[in-house]
Amino acid sequence: MDELIGILDLDQTGETTFVGQGDTGSARQRVFGGQVLAQALTAGYRTVPDGRVAHSLGAYFLRAGAAATPITYTVETTRDGGSFSTRRVVADQGGRVIFTMVCSYHVQETGLDHSDTAPGGVRPPEECPPLSEVLGARSRRAAEAWRQEWGVLETRFASDTSPLSAAGHSDAAMKVWVRTESALPDDPRLHQACLAYASDLTLLAVSTVPHPVEFAGPNMQVASIDHSMWFHRAARADEWLLYDQVSPSASSGLGFSFGRLFSSGRLAASCAQEGLIRLIGADSSSRG
Repeated sequence: MDELIGILDLDQTGETTFVGQGDTGSARQRVFGGQVLAQALTAGYRTVPDGRVAHSLGAYFLRAGAAATPITYTVETTRDGGSFSTRRVVADQGGRVIFTMVCSYHVQETGLDHSDTAPGGVRPPEECPPLSEVLGARSRRAAEAWRQEWGVLETRFASDTSPLSAAGHSDAAMKVWVRTESALPDDPRLHQACLAYASDLTLLAVSTVPHPVEFAGPNMQVASIDHSMWFHRAARADEWLLYDQVSPSASSGLGFSFGRLFSSGRLAASCAQEGLIRLIGADSSSRG
């Protein structure tokens, strides 16, 4: 957790420029998209008036970034209104733009309040196996390799609609429990950044759940393309969150998924993502 907090503690190098350190402990060659989302959100926070909280973001992943290489974030102050602040953040490595994001921050205020409730019939996290073990049994990668990839997050597999599951059918859905591996400081901005980090964990993979393919296996090229997120309520990232995910469509090599993060039964955040799920080699005949 110290490493994750360090990754999110950006160095300020100019009035509106910040540098996020790379994840030197990661086994990935490419930077994790959730890391870039979290760092960009944090960079935007550094430039908005106190008391304003992020409520939405929309991002595009333009190029793959290197996992261990620092990333420079340049923040454009688009507008500061009476209750909203809008920022545009551009991320680059070595002078090459890899990511852009627009984020909106809002003064907290009272008003109408309702929420979807968390789906019922879900086993508690203590009764669910680690997600790394489930993926290790379903893929060529060992469970330990999956666990190391998400080292700062504790994840538990609740259910999906895979043909390998007893509930398997044509719908594409998955539920996982997620939290940080240890306690975090009480900074709500840090908890939001960690929610953004976790939101990229399994969302694209849901679009492959009903198909007889191995996500990110040797016969599939995958990459996040765009990611949107809405923060509805304050939530602690170090307490169990139910991540309820569905994919209404996959076509033309692209998968599209929605996700909802529930905290204590109430909707804390929502997200949507489209990404590349291109079949190559032996599995290319499975295109549908």
